[in-house]
Amino acid sequence: TRNPVMMLDEIDKLGAGGFHGDPASAFLEVLDPAQNQTFRDNYLAVPFDLSKVFFIATANVIDSIPGPLRDRMEVIELSGYTEDEKVQIAKRYLLRLEVSDAALHRIVRDYTREAGVRNLERQIGAVCRHVAVQVAEGALTQARVDADDLQEILGAPRFENEVALRTAISGVVTGLAWTAAGGDILFIEASKVPGSGRLILTGQLGDVMKESAQAALSLVKSRAQELGVDPASFEKSDIHIHIPAGAMPKDGPSAGVAMVMALVSALTGKTMPSDMAMTGEISLRGQVLPVGGIKEKATAAARAGIKTVLMPARNRRDHDDIPASAREQLDFVWLQHVDDALEAAFGY
Repeated sequence: TRNPVMMLDEIDKLGAGGFHGDPASAFLEVLDPAQNQTFRDNYLAVPFDLSKVFFIATANVIDSIPGPLRDRMEVIELSGYTEDEKVQIAKRYLLRLEVSDAALHRIVRDYTREAGVRNLERQIGAVCRHVAVQVAEGALTQARVDADDLQEILGAPRFENEVALRTAISGVVTGLAWTAAGGDILFIEASKVPGSGRLILTGQLGDVMKESAQAALSLVKSRAQELGVDPASFEKSDIHIHIPAGAMPKDGPSAGVAMVMALVSALTGKTMPSDMAMTGEISLRGQVLPVGGIKEKATAAARAGIKTVLMPARNRRDHDDIPASAREQLDFVWLQHVDDALEAAFGY
């Protein structure tokens, strides 16, 4: 029999080629249906038919898989668990003592940041061990762990869930991002300083986000008079765009709308509503382009206390994928053009 299922776990961690060999090239031959019928293994030194083998690969981030290798795969995207889903998994499968729902939600929110539940299980294990020690010492016979007990057991919260800035500051916009650990909110800051017309970008931005910033600035310049901004002022000023959490690399085509709004806010002095967040890419003509990770981004917005979310109209098809608990908390504004975002935020 020669028809096994082979699991290639975390293929996105595949090492680069070097003097030890090139595993990506070897996998190309293994996974390519045109070649794997006569795959030649260096150990056997004879051709071997792999065409009946069923390969399943897993990855956290698809972008780090070499392109030619990714082309030979059928990609099935599995979105990360929401906070409520993680709590239910913990209650049904991970827990063996009484822990309140409030405590479980706090563990998920303040002590883990992941798409799955691996670290959640570890943190619950730490809670169980703490209780087990007290039972062994005779201090307890039964235990109930509540949210207020977690700091003593697990220490200070490891993650801060940044809520939308409640203070009205011009030039600050709340964006929505997808990460390997699920959705998150992202603050985008813009300011105008005396200078010579340069665009300054800081915050560990990748090439795609740098291009989004350039496109956003070009779009704002082309609409300067409509926005009430003196076009000549761009030549005497530098525009600085900063995305905080600078130690974290950030890239991906979904920040164009937020960058436009940050620039307009900085240049006009108008402030964004503090309970509004957005995602979407832009073209130079102002069209809003669809993006990925809608479920995770909407869930992150609801968790952060956001009330209104601006999203590309072409992502309306993803609306049903958003958990009902998040849909009920959020008002959605669907954007065809950047003008729709300007009207929703500033009343233009």
